[in-house]
Amino acid sequence: MTTLPSTAEIFLRSLGRLGVEYIFGNAGTDAAPIIEAYARCGMDGGESLPLPVLATHENLALTMAHGYAMVSGKLPAAFVHVSVGTANAVCPIMNAARENVPILLSAGRTPIYEDDRVGSRDSYIHWGQEMFDQASLLREFVKWDYELRGPAQVETVVQRAVSIAMSEPRGPVYLSLPREVLAEPMPETYDAAKASLLTPALPSRPSAEGVRAAAEILSTAQKPLIIAGNSGRDPSAVSELVMFTERFQIPVVQHRPRYMQFPTGHSLHLGFEPAGLVEQADAILVLDCDVPWIPKLSPLRPDCRVIHAGPDPLFGAIPIRGFQCDLALTSNIAALLVDLTSEMEGRTADLSARRAWVQGEHRKRIENRAAKLASARGMHPIHPAWVSHCIEQIKGDAVVINEYTLMLDHCGFSKPGSYFGSSSASGLGWGMGAALGAKLAKPDSLVIATLGDGAYLFANPVAGHYAAHQHKLPVLFVIFNNGMWDAVRQATLKVYPDGVASTANSHVLTELDGLPAFEQVCIAAGGYGERVEHAADLPAALERALNAVRNEKRQALLNIICQPR
Repeated sequence: MTTLPSTAEIFLRSLGRLGVEYIFGNAGTDAAPIIEAYARCGMDGGESLPLPVLATHENLALTMAHGYAMVSGKLPAAFVHVSVGTANAVCPIMNAARENVPILLSAGRTPIYEDDRVGSRDSYIHWGQEMFDQASLLREFVKWDYELRGPAQVETVVQRAVSIAMSEPRGPVYLSLPREVLAEPMPETYDAAKASLLTPALPSRPSAEGVRAAAEILSTAQKPLIIAGNSGRDPSAVSELVMFTERFQIPVVQHRPRYMQFPTGHSLHLGFEPAGLVEQADAILVLDCDVPWIPKLSPLRPDCRVIHAGPDPLFGAIPIRGFQCDLALTSNIAALLVDLTSEMEGRTADLSARRAWVQGEHRKRIENRAAKLASARGMHPIHPAWVSHCIEQIKGDAVVINEYTLMLDHCGFSKPGSYFGSSSASGLGWGMGAALGAKLAKPDSLVIATLGDGAYLFANPVAGHYAAHQHKLPVLFVIFNNGMWDAVRQATLKVYPDGVASTANSHVLTELDGLPAFEQVCIAAGGYGERVEHAADLPAALERALNAVRNEKRQALLNIICQPR
């Protein structure tokens, strides 16, 4: 056996030197050089390498990487099996791309050669799995892709992958690794110290001209409104947004938030639905939000002016997006709010009219929320508003991962990094793995995953519960089980409000009859599981599940039989 390090060893060492702590993956025949590299590096006590985290499905591996990245702010790596593994990774990579979550996804490439060199074809599958262009499977959703050509370039390739992934707007990158290349020994002249250093680009600052124009629009408005989507991805932007809104009395709507970006109990927070508010506004500041309102449902005032701001304010990766835009500012959100505050000082005179408008809208929101909860409290089947309220009562400082079902009007958040929602791409099966990745990033925090029954099915739950047990990641999974694809049902009613389907006794392609006992899947993996059918039983069931997670250090699942939202 050669004593020279292989390309696979240098690949792993390069990741370690660049601060990549974990590599999530599901191996195949292409992983042989990676496995050998870990064995060799472990024997000789080499440099710190990414810790391998086994996930028994690619969707699970990538959603765990997603959850780890969004909670820690660090770059994870992933390794999947050639073309077939890449195909399984497309949905979670699309989710990560739409939310600017950085992941270095690597995949083996089917061996190229049919001769006797190390790593060449030696298995039946090595012909059928080859593609002309493997990266084409996900090229539309990654910032960069490349195939490693030889051992001499591995340092440069890895550094370029990392620097692109971590530059704003952040996102996933893809690197394919032919097995023969991974198995090649490095040249004897190789010296890691001589490799060029590539660093991520610094975040952009707002232009002075753009800030002045935005300040003029917001200062002269009578009913300005802020709509935020992803601005909480940077925790420092949360405090800046609170100070900015308080200083100028501008209310905030969080539309389909993926991060906690404004305290939900704040008097300037007007909820999560822009409809009914954007129609009143004469100026709107959109902060890193791809879909700030639904145009066909909420037409703007003719005199309304709209500012879009963020790392990519026009969301160039979305093929068509026609929201009104009078001013677009490419900028770090926290920096923009600091500059806007300075520019607007002295411009805005009487804030009493704004304050009165906001107070009236805030009062209506509080009243509507109280009425909804009062009616939901005793409903059977259990109403999601009651489930959300009960979770609020017990969550404390938990990190909550929500895939669709949690009703944020009834479960508030005030601390940055405490709430994470699913991607606007809506690729199902994200929440379970994301919660496990979040627990890996914050092992001392309680992590709660709120999932619909459909989202749970898509998450490969057997693989997910096995990972929770194998890697000792005790998470509380709360399943809102309404026995249907409710999003499909609601979409049908929107398109055909008076159609035949609206009064039908059954709904084709939407009903999920005879679902398995989800709680038993968790029990089979060594966790705690319980089915809850009555609203009065839910608080005590949550306490029992929390005891399993906090004190017994094992995962728990509550299968809550709900009605649609």
